[in-house]
Amino acid sequence: MGSHVKRRENQEEKYNPTKVFVREDMIAATSVLQIRASEIRQTRINWQSYLQSQMITQRDHDFIVNLDQRGQKDLPDKNPDACAEVFLNLLTHISKDHTIQYILVLIDDILSEDKSRVKIFRETKFSGNVWQPFLNLLNRQDEFVQHMTARIIAKLACWHPQLMDKSDLHFYLSWLKDQLKTNAEEMTAELEHAEQVMLEHEKEKFSDKHKHHKEKAHHSDAGNEKYSSLYSSFDELKPHEDLPPGLHKNNDYIQSVARCLQMMLRIDEYRFAFLSVDGISTLLSILASRVNFQVQYQLVFCLWVLTFNPLLAEKMNKFNVIPILADILSDSVKEKVTRIVLAVFRNLIEKPEDQQVAKEHCIAMVQCKVLKQLSILEQKRSDDEDIMNDVEYLNERLQASVQDLSSFDQYATEVKSGRLEWSPVHKSAKFWRENAARLNERGQELLRTLVHLLEKSRDPVVLAVACYDIGEYVRHYPRGKHIIEQLGGKQRVMYLLSHDDPNVRYEALLAVQKLMVHNWEYLGKQLEKEQIDKQAGTVVGAKA
Repeated sequence: MGSHVKRRENQEEKYNPTKVFVREDMIAATSVLQIRASEIRQTRINWQSYLQSQMITQRDHDFIVNLDQRGQKDLPDKNPDACAEVFLNLLTHISKDHTIQYILVLIDDILSEDKSRVKIFRETKFSGNVWQPFLNLLNRQDEFVQHMTARIIAKLACWHPQLMDKSDLHFYLSWLKDQLKTNAEEMTAELEHAEQVMLEHEKEKFSDKHKHHKEKAHHSDAGNEKYSSLYSSFDELKPHEDLPPGLHKNNDYIQSVARCLQMMLRIDEYRFAFLSVDGISTLLSILASRVNFQVQYQLVFCLWVLTFNPLLAEKMNKFNVIPILADILSDSVKEKVTRIVLAVFRNLIEKPEDQQVAKEHCIAMVQCKVLKQLSILEQKRSDDEDIMNDVEYLNERLQASVQDLSSFDQYATEVKSGRLEWSPVHKSAKFWRENAARLNERGQELLRTLVHLLEKSRDPVVLAVACYDIGEYVRHYPRGKHIIEQLGGKQRVMYLLSHDDPNVRYEALLAVQKLMVHNWEYLGKQLEKEQIDKQAGTVVGAKA
């Protein structure tokens, strides 16, 4: 990421999105989309045939021929109204894929040469809806047509002060979100398949146990080299030849969609529209899966620009953004990915107007072991000033939040993170005596989260701890049993009695007992007696 993308230019309004895309387009100059556009520019369209078949008018024919074949490149500036009408007429009346591709490349070139030319299309006297001819093309089967159209729409929507109409905006953002999801799923599936093939291949290589250790070591090195080359090649934006078949296309198109979003989400009104089409959860579900570094960077960049809005910065961790980005930070080997994740974390603390939310974000980062990663980055001493400034800022804020952390804050943050573990607070009788009633705060948010974890989590430790916590809540809060039943918690706990993991079964059984039994003192003595008998049996067995 060049200096223009660095967060140290701080306020997002100072940030120039155009520069980003010029640079990214240069980087991706050999991508499938760009290569195809170059090839299309070299072709020649027989506009005369369209005139003869009465598919276009004489005026449209003369304008496009003068612009396209007679070198009159200043026509869009000299006659903007005609320019818009001609291109929109052509897109509306011509159906052949190749010609549509050519027209789209011409439009994109016109806009790329001078972004102020978006007003040619946005301020036209064209009789219909200017967006409709473009939006219709998003439904075409030809992928180049779809993605070049999406690129043009992003420029028209972002480079003009007049906002895109709500219904058209909703359609476009929904399309981007769906494309992002589809391409990411295909890419992940292809990558997993490629890995499986490679692993099977390696197993065959090592199946002969009578080979010399030297030969084994040689094959192992070769296998590892091949395995890592898949990732390094997959991350490159240059040659695609070494990638497994199909990966380059999905890789290219997901980057193209992400570039459109990087532009769109710079506009505050478009951010809330993206939220309304479930866009943020889609970004995070993709980031939680396996995508290459470039896509990771682009999608985290989208989150970054979203967090410049204080309201969105406050809501963001409801989508589990901090745990997901903490995982990316711990795995990151690319400096630009590290930089953009740190920038998001900083915004999540700086931008919310509600300081309680900022504090909760700090605690969530502590819970997700971000301090450990900051310590590692501090030791590495990056040459990048932005990274080191953010590391220093985050370290300071997180350390301060740890000092102010009450046991209940710690507990609440752990529950909200969804990453329950046997931390001391769970087993503390004092904690439950003092805080059980506080689980009812904010519309029983923590209880609802615990019940949700019982239903959704696949981690045996999380399930065991959640069962234990529900049991302790019921034990220490008089109306707890009734509330847990209302939230569906009792049913979820009973379901876990048949779980594969013995620890989950054990904690579920204890929780069910607590839900069923009314005399807590009697139950406590019984559990204590069972524990003593168990220990006595162990001692007798050892003596024998």
